[in-house]
Amino acid sequence: MKIYTKGGDKGKTSLATGERVSKADERLEAYGTADELNSFVGLLRCKTEEHQEELEWIQNKLFNLGALLAGAKGDDWIEESHIEQLEHWIDRLQEGQEPLRAFVLPAGNEVVSLCHICRTITRRLERTMVRLSFSREEEDENLAKSLRFVNRLSDFWFVLAMKIAKNEEISLFLWKK
Repeated sequence: MKIYTKGGDKGKTSLATGERVSKADERLEAYGTADELNSFVGLLRCKTEEHQEELEWIQNKLFNLGALLAGAKGDDWIEESHIEQLEHWIDRLQEGQEPLRAFVLPAGNEVVSLCHICRTITRRLERTMVRLSFSREEEDENLAKSLRFVNRLSDFWFVLAMKIAKNEEISLFLWKK
């Protein structure tokens, strides 16, 4: 089987529904950003031995999210239990952490910096999904659930960066005006 189909040579592609759309369609921007994030999560997995189960789980959920954004049918791609799982991990990662009194610059070491890259891509994904949700006529519960998931995911990346920095005794770089 050849990897190329030539079907996208004129700037169009197919969604999971079979609908042909422009490659500039907001849905492609959304699931392309989810795919970009997933690639950076994969790189993060290569750079650390910690949190492998959580990172693999997140990669699978990002594929679910991409399928949903591409128009795949079903209401179980992102579930409330997935949001709750992220909240559980966030709470666990925050245990014993000192409250922050300043903004943290995205630096420290390669792993901490990759967590921040994942956080910023997640925020871009969230903004794209919000634009997508406003372009729809009716409320989409799956998209609303997915937005909550993505919002928690960005929080997860931040607290993971803080936890790794603490565990590895890396000083935080704080914003100075």
